[in-house]
Amino acid sequence: MSGGVDSSTAAALLVEEGFEVVGLTMQLWNQRRLPELSPQGATGRCCSLEDVYDARRVAERLGIPYYVVNFEEQFEQQVVRPFIQEYLAGRTPIPCTLCNSSLKFDVLLELARSLGAEAVATGHYARIRPDPATGRRLLLRAGEASRDQSYFLFGLSQEQLAHALFPLGGLSKEQVRAAARRLGLSVAEKADSQEICFVPGGDYAAFIEAYFREQGLPSPAVPGAIVSSDGRLLGEHSGVHRFTIGQRRGLGVAAGAPLYVLATDPAGGRVVVGRDHELLRDRLTAERVNWIALEAPAGPLRAQVKIRHKHEAAAATLYPGADPSVVEVRFDQPQRAVTPGQAAVFYDGEVVLGGGWIR
Repeated sequence: MSGGVDSSTAAALLVEEGFEVVGLTMQLWNQRRLPELSPQGATGRCCSLEDVYDARRVAERLGIPYYVVNFEEQFEQQVVRPFIQEYLAGRTPIPCTLCNSSLKFDVLLELARSLGAEAVATGHYARIRPDPATGRRLLLRAGEASRDQSYFLFGLSQEQLAHALFPLGGLSKEQVRAAARRLGLSVAEKADSQEICFVPGGDYAAFIEAYFREQGLPSPAVPGAIVSSDGRLLGEHSGVHRFTIGQRRGLGVAAGAPLYVLATDPAGGRVVVGRDHELLRDRLTAERVNWIALEAPAGPLRAQVKIRHKHEAAAATLYPGADPSVVEVRFDQPQRAVTPGQAAVFYDGEVVLGGGWIR
């Protein structure tokens, strides 16, 4: 229970259906850390103290046991530090996916089962369905396409899916809010959180620099060169970690036409920029691939592939390598801003075939 309308309504619907429900909120990040990033206090973002209070009130309304479980150490080791390391390595991470696979459906699931629970239920907009032909559990897109969160869940194993429930998977957001009103939940009109829970204001570069100061480490803000795709020096930057592929704003370089980040080179301290058409790529390599709907295929496989959460899945052919955890994706049409560190998630219609991390 994160304290938002989605997880609160998921809990309420399960209680209404007759399940024995226990509310758990994960304490993941001490909001008092790095106070310079949020001088007015951390409110309105996921996992704040305000959210804990809201979750507790909902649990009281539902008459269910409620506990806050402290996973701060695990969260820092398994989500925050990899997040920072990825940016410093020139990649763009997805912390919510790491949190799902490493904490919500791993550490939290283990805790829940120790309490006698059979499953962990969340407010994710996605669906799970058994496949009678294979015996596998399928992960499906949400009923409302605009709310679909299956992209963030591609890393779940069959064992994790076997003990997961997504009560909101077939509902629209308005149906969820209507259910929350009907059930008398105080969070029925609460706005959705749009931020990464440990990065106030969405300024990930400022977070990384503040974290380094807190840890007594040398600043990662090392100046370097901004160069064109043909190697011409165009300007200087104050740290490679401040840039991600496809970025247009904040380059500090004047040109006759818009420039975009094409690549970052942390080892050389360079940021490479170019025109919009130079962002197009017709292929990518995905590593650490997790197959959900099927065993790793032996040969080419057609699929629709999403390379970002808001990306419209594009037709492609998947070419598995000798290592089944590595797949080459060849798109029918070039795609814009293929970004290392993001996920490439493979779909067959509404079914998630699997996915991996863009190399």
